Amino acid sequence: MKLIGAAFAIAAMCAAGAAAQTQTTHEEDTKKIEIKDGKKVTVTGCLETNPAGGYMLLDETGDMKYALVTDRDLSKHVGERVAVRGKATDRGDARVKMESKVGTTGSTRDSKAELEGDLDLRLLGVDSVKRLAKSCR
Repeated sequence: MKLIGAAFAIAAMCAAGAAAQTQTTHEEDTKKIEIKDGKKVTVTGCLETNPAGGYMLLDETGDMKYALVTDRDLSKHVGERVAVRGKATDRGDARVKMESKVGTTGSTRDSKAELEGDLDLRLLGVDSVKRLAKSCR
């Protein structure tokens, strides 16, 4: 019986030592895309989730019209025919500003990029979304 008690005591001390050596690392990744000076447009299409993340607006053949730039949760509109109002980067003199911060406990890495001009990027900075039909079909 003493041997079993000693074995439990040693196991408990080893577990306490292992717990003391456990380290927690916090990782944070933030991205921000801002569209400035693009032309204000209203575009209709089918709102779908983008495989790369976020949302996209599709035309009637299923081709992408625009990747939508927004922090809003548009999940309630996925699969609906919508009108999206915002600034388009492919019309006029648009500027796209991108910032990314990746950090772990003790270190942070920032990256910034800005694109200007008549961009051939199909991005639409979302100001508003209005449902036109409950379904795209």
